[in-house]
Amino acid sequence: MPDPKKLKVLFLCTGNSCRSQMAEGLANHLKRDIVEAYSAGTDPVPLNSLAVKAMNQIGIDISKQKSKHLNELKGIRFDHVITVCGHASENCPVFPSKTEIIHVRFEDPPKLAENAENEEEALVHYIRVRDEIKAFIETIPQSLMSDV
Repeated sequence: MPDPKKLKVLFLCTGNSCRSQMAEGLANHLKRDIVEAYSAGTDPVPLNSLAVKAMNQIGIDISKQKSKHLNELKGIRFDHVITVCGHASENCPVFPSKTEIIHVRFEDPPKLAENAENEEEALVHYIRVRDEIKAFIETIPQSLMSDV
């Protein structure tokens, strides 16, 4: 059941398979006392297995999360929507006026890993982006109260 005292934050990406999923997992783990985090995509695809591995390395299991379309969260009134990729930012739907929309771009690990020779080499990109997302999550709620 939603907690009315927590900030409701949606991490929005195109595929909802990697960056937004990691952000949801990190926020619900690191900021669970003050944030109720969700993620969704404008064009969802299945959860990325390397994102799951990168998160498992820091003790956060996102394997039970599922990719979902933004429409699946229609009944939730978000305090903040954070777009984590350019496409989602450019195609961000309209939210009620009380919802603050913030764009914090993170590079796309699958795209960065396209030319990786193996999974280990690819995982390096996921870990770097995960750590960048984690650094941002650690600034919440202060970063949500100022212009980003």
